[in-house]
Amino acid sequence: MLLSQPCLLRGESLEETQASLSLGRWSLWLLLLGLALPSASAQALSYREAVLRAVDRINDGSTEAHLYRLLELDLPPKDLPGTRKAVSFRVKETVCPRPSLQPPEQCDFKENGLVKQCLGTVSLDRSDDQFDINCNEASGPFCVGTLAWKIPWTEEPGRLQSMGLLRVGYD
Repeated sequence: MLLSQPCLLRGESLEETQASLSLGRWSLWLLLLGLALPSASAQALSYREAVLRAVDRINDGSTEAHLYRLLELDLPPKDLPGTRKAVSFRVKETVCPRPSLQPPEQCDFKENGLVKQCLGTVSLDRSDDQFDINCNEASGPFCVGTLAWKIPWTEEPGRLQSMGLLRVGYD
């Protein structure tokens, strides 16, 4: 048996029941709308993601034979308001040819590949694809590694002391 009218609760009029159902529908629509809209935090890129996106755009606009991949990313500046961030990073030439469909992160660095120092600004806003980056060839040899040395006065003869990141060369 089909009912053409909504069920009435004891003490409710037909108008009150219809208003209650209407309010329920609006609540459901608002809930669905809230779930469908992405949150503002989902729109923001991390500092590293924004730089990787800039490296992709640098590769897209390049006329050189091979893709470049992020080699080193300097620490982000102090947290300033806004989505535009100053960046400083280095890229190195990879073995992947430039018209390759392979992501640069999956390409090995080219032995003795060209290293470029890049400076500029990127946006952390996922919908803002604009950036202002200037990359120039590093002016000398470049090496990133760890410096370790033996401490002669320690009781552990094989113990090495590590100094952390060592940058050799010219920027």
